[in-house]
Amino acid sequence: MGKSISTTSNTQTTTNSTPATFKAGDSVLCPSVGNGTYQLFNDKEYGCLGFTTNGKTYHYRTDGKVSRDDAAPSLFHDMPANRQAINALYGSKHQIKIIDCTAADDDEVILMPSIMLSDIACDINAAATTLHDMGQLFHLIATRQIEPHTAIALARLSQDAADTWINLLYSQLDTINEPLAQTGFGKVDACAY
Repeated sequence: MGKSISTTSNTQTTTNSTPATFKAGDSVLCPSVGNGTYQLFNDKEYGCLGFTTNGKTYHYRTDGKVSRDDAAPSLFHDMPANRQAINALYGSKHQIKIIDCTAADDDEVILMPSIMLSDIACDINAAATTLHDMGQLFHLIATRQIEPHTAIALARLSQDAADTWINLLYSQLDTINEPLAQTGFGKVDACAY
């Protein structure tokens, strides 16, 4: 649990040399108030940030503390890793199970829902199956085990299957590129064809 927080570059941690700062419009978590997500606004009357929930307004400094004498901030940016950490520390009605596949030297981690990873795995498997089938077809054509008119029809079907899988895999690439663009690796460029 703690590993996912310390290796995720965008979260608040004690190892981060730059403390988190907050501004009006930020979505924040405040476990001392509740399990919700709150939006900060400038409270000009008090000269600080605030959010309102259940008819009560709570006030904070830009460093997330109630007062400068606080040892730790009360606010946290609303991010998956921060939500997970707060859930682990304070409990929640909705627990997120994290399966940590990181290595000790990993310095960037992307959290994604398991359904997203499952969709990617299913698409990879289906594309590999289609490529295998096309390889079998090419073998039959090369060894002249099928009639020329049948080879033409099967080649047409193979082209349709290839086009479909190209589009599906590029769609998955777009989905994966969104979080990758925020990392040191950057986006993976699609091959032009």
